[in-house]
Parts: sequence; structure tokens; C-alpha cells
Amino acid sequence: MLKYSVTTVGLPDLDMREQARLLQKLGYDGIELRVRRVPENRRREPPSCWGVHVNDITPENFLGKAPEIQSVLNEHELSLAGIASNAGCNDLEQVQLLLDGALAVKAPFIRVGAAAGYDGTRPYREIFGETVAGYAKCLELSKGSGVKILLEIHGHTIHPSASMAFRVMEQFDPADVGVIYDPQNMVKDGFETTRLAMDLLGPYLAHCHVGAHRPFPGESDENGTVNWTWEGCSMGEGLYFFPEMVRCLRDLNYQGYVSVEDFRDLPPEQKYGEALSYLKKIEPRP
Repeated sequence: MLKYSVTTVGLPDLDMREQARLLQKLGYDGIELRVRRVPENRRREPPSCWGVHVNDITPENFLGKAPEIQSVLNEHELSLAGIASNAGCNDLEQVQLLLDGALAVKAPFIRVGAAAGYDGTRPYREIFGETVAGYAKCLELSKGSGVKILLEIHGHTIHPSASMAFRVMEQFDPADVGVIYDPQNMVKDGFETTRLAMDLLGPYLAHCHVGAHRPFPGESDENGTVNWTWEGCSMGEGLYFFPEMVRCLRDLNYQGYVSVEDFRDLPPEQKYGEALSYLKKIEPRP
């Protein structure tokens, strides 16, 4: 049986207890906790996925909130799947704060990004070298802590696919680092066949994000080329074929979490309830 969690990036309007109460009610096993800084110029905005959160956990207050986090999770019988942070690997001060908090709440991982994004203005090899060097420095902080540092497959980066993420991670011991497999990111940038991708990642496959998008044809330009757009949708309606993913995870005896990411403007109980119901329907039985 797979373990399921929700990334609280998609729950900006709920406080910690409300998040935990909802996920317990829906039947989730765990929670992937957002821990991120919010720029001061955005703090007066209404809550949003990428802005202010009611459950405002930052690297700076993470350690201080650890007792509350543990208490709420224990009360609602939820495990901590990991930390949805967004520090870059060269921001060692932030990485250290995240590690301190993660140790206090017994989180299995923190998410740490590459040295820079990729938009074609800087050479790939330059960013790759900086990222490997940055991760090496991060591991000097995390080594022996039991907290892994994970790199998420993501568009507009030098690691938009399993093989590109693996190229960075293979420089290090999979006991210390890993990859977040994210198929909804890959349908737009970096898709590789599921079984091949997971086979390649092997012991570096540490966490999974799931959610869905589907393409729609937009306007054509003067030459007749269609400009495609993307929109969020349910996993059953999306471009990625999730039944193959869960079969592969079972065959690999995957022990991590499958964490739902859904940033659509829908009631949380509706979208996360439907997601869990779908995942349990397609999960192969022993």
C-alpha cells in the first residue's frame, strides 16, 4: 500500500490545525509542510499558494514552531512526509535553518533547488557546475543528520527530467540526497517514459508529487502554428498516465510518499478528496 500526503503549498487559507484536521478527515497518511519565506512587499496580499499563508512557517521561525507542529500532527495521527522548502543550494544560511527545523520535527527531507534556473541566458554546464558545488556544501551541513536533501524535477531548470536530475544527483550518495519525481511538471517540460525514468533513478527516487495538467490549442500565428496552453485538471483527465506510475512504484517496493499538489481554485475538501479517491482506485492490490 502506498502512503499519501498533501503539499500544503496548496492550502494557503488554513492554519496548521485546520490543515491537519482536513487531511485526517479525508484519509491521508501524512502532510508535506510548506516552509518558505514570503517577500515583505507581498505580506499584505490575501492568502495564495505562492504568497502569504495563514500557516506562516518560514525558515526563520521553523525551529521555534517545531513543538506545535509535532503536537498537531500527533493529535491528528499524521506523519510528516517532508518539507516543501525552496532554498537554492548556494543559500547555506537558509539551508541550515531548514535543517535545524527538520531535525526538530523529524522530517525525512528538505527540498533544495539548483544554483540557478535555466532560461538560456547562461550555459547549462556553468549552472551544473555551480549546482554540484552547492550541493556538496549543503551536504557538509546535513551529513549524518538523517535528513536528505532532495532535488525536484521541474521545468525551467537544468533538471526538468529524471535523467537530468540524476546527472546532478549521481555525484552524491543516495543515502544523503534524492530526487522528487514530478510527472505533472514533466508533461510540459522533460517527459521520459515512466518505468525507464524510475529504473534510472533507482535509490535516488525519494519522493513523488502528483497532480495534473492538460493541453489546449490556442490561437494560431500567421504561419498556422498553434500556440498551446495548459490548464490544471483532475489526475484522471490529465495528460500523464498515472496507473503506470503506481504500478512502477509497487514493483520497485517504493517506501516514500505520494504527495498531491493541486493549485486549482477549488474547495480543498473537493480537490484533495477526489485525488485520494482516484489514487486508491488505480493502486494495484497485492
